[in-house]
Amino acid sequence: MPSWTPEVFVSDDGQEPFTAFTRSLSDFKYVALDAAIRLVLAARGLDLVRTEWLKALGAGLHEFRVRHDADGITRMFGRSDDPTAPVAGPPEPVLLRVFMHFHGAKVILLLSGYDKGRDPSPRRQDREIAAARRYLRAWRAQEARRLAADRRKGTGPGRTAER
Repeated sequence: MPSWTPEVFVSDDGQEPFTAFTRSLSDFKYVALDAAIRLVLAARGLDLVRTEWLKALGAGLHEFRVRHDADGITRMFGRSDDPTAPVAGPPEPVLLRVFMHFHGAKVILLLSGYDKGRDPSPRRQDREIAAARRYLRAWRAQEARRLAADRRKGTGPGRTAER
């Protein structure tokens, strides 16, 4: 059972950059990403920070690195009773990046991602990191508004609606 819960960031205008990224992937790469999130990221969370899987980018932003296909991930981290979904299409190299933030009671906020194998240039990497930083700032602004609304209602942390 995962010890961390992945959640997808939704912008104020209803956009989901992470979901848009996953929709752009081939079936082969999507299944690899799904296995990586379930079996590696959700199971190990911040413990990955000193491994090849996770890089801290500062200010609460992290880069989750997926370099293996679903079969390889399942062999490394899965259980025999947790089979990988069947994959349509031919095998292909996997080099994916997911930008995320750990918060609250073991929640992983999935901000965005890209297929580094399609464009490994430093310029693309910098652009993707800058976008992820904007998404994280937007999420923090959403959280601040939510907390302020909770305080006005009297239902913030440690409070109840009745006074």
